[in-house]
Amino acid sequence: MIAPTLTTDRLTLRALGPQDAEAFAAFYADDRSSFVGGPMNAEQSWRTLAGEIGHWTLNGFGRWAVTETGSDTCIGCVGLWAPLGWPEPEIGWDLFEGATGKGYATEAAEAARSYAYETLGWDTAISLVAIGNDASARVATRLGCTPEGTFTHARLGTLTIYRHPKVGG
Repeated sequence: MIAPTLTTDRLTLRALGPQDAEAFAAFYADDRSSFVGGPMNAEQSWRTLAGEIGHWTLNGFGRWAVTETGSDTCIGCVGLWAPLGWPEPEIGWDLFEGATGKGYATEAAEAARSYAYETLGWDTAISLVAIGNDASARVATRLGCTPEGTFTHARLGTLTIYRHPKVGG
């Protein structure tokens, strides 16, 4: 399955592809990726990118490359995520160096949530935020999410569950 393209006022969410390997490698080589399984080397980040792309085939939904409209440079990865072992479908966001602090995570996550609710028929979702990832916790709060306990992942540790508002509420 190929990811559909979504647009917002400032962003384009497009299918991830091999052209995004360099951006993934740079993000995952940095300590900023520690909240989402990094740091990792270029081979490991390539496998992570391949997993993101394959998620669409396995689940019929997934995450998108985020670009500023008019550019094709990947500045983050945002969207829907439900790998084996996850407590329930999630809306997740990772923004790369230079893309933070602009409201892009919130804007892209709102577009992904609308797709989940309006196209896929979800009525709620969660976002998992690593303990200490205050920036992601603020994004979840801006999205109207409320903390709802924790989930312990074998590799990522303890994550706070943020519940997205239900459709219409």
